[in-house]
Amino acid sequence: EVQLVESGGGSVQPGGSLGLSCAASGFAFSTVTMNWVRQAPGKGLEWVSTINSDGGTDYAYSVKGRFTISRDNAKNTVYLQMNSLKPEDTAVYYCAIDLSGKSSYDYWGQGTQVTVSS
Repeated sequence: EVQLVESGGGSVQPGGSLGLSCAASGFAFSTVTMNWVRQAPGKGLEWVSTINSDGGTDYAYSVKGRFTISRDNAKNTVYLQMNSLKPEDTAVYYCAIDLSGKSSYDYWGQGTQVTVSS
């Protein structure tokens, strides 16, 4: 059974930092591209970042230079380090993967809340 479990969310002041983790199981983690997606209150889903099996990364323009995605294949875990946080980063952050090859996310974690507020 595929499982994605996020952790590390919380509340922080603008300019602060938070680190998110996503522990994965039930699939060959090291071979799969991992993604972070977020949903702000009252808004749709927004892709945040991707790391592929070779360690190549990509970021949404809104977070580039502030967020860093990484993975530890020995721990089956993907991370998202978020620095210089802004109120507009407030959202539920999800770890998501596409195992079907249909260019859509077919497995999601339960999400973790990140709130940036003074």
